Amino acid sequence: MTDPASDTPDERESPRGWRSRLPLGELPLESETTAFLLTAFLDILLTYLLLASGQFRESNAIADYFIAGWGVKGMVWFKMGLAAFICTLAQIIAKKNLRLGRFVLLLGTAVTGAVVIYSVTLALRHL
Repeated sequence: MTDPASDTPDERESPRGWRSRLPLGELPLESETTAFLLTAFLDILLTYLLLASGQFRESNAIADYFIAGWGVKGMVWFKMGLAAFICTLAQIIAKKNLRLGRFVLLLGTAVTGAVVIYSVTLALRHL
């Protein structure tokens, strides 16, 4: 164990120190990104549960294409890839225009949140 007082400022780990070493530097919009990813996760989970029940089918034509070709795993990978693409795009945009990057993430959260609410409604109606 080392003495913290003997560490130079460069050697001490600041609370945000690891973030500055990311490829794009410190990431903006962490809260918005977290909210979007949580909503995307809920969408994937609810879609999976509804499809597994056998009472529902996917209404998104693109996701249905992935289901037809690769099963439910294909749909999961498609939705995960789409979420990763939106997060990456929003972070790149935010480096130049923070407000626009925030808008992209908030819009994505709102749209995905509407799908989650619809999925919960479907599930509750068919209990």
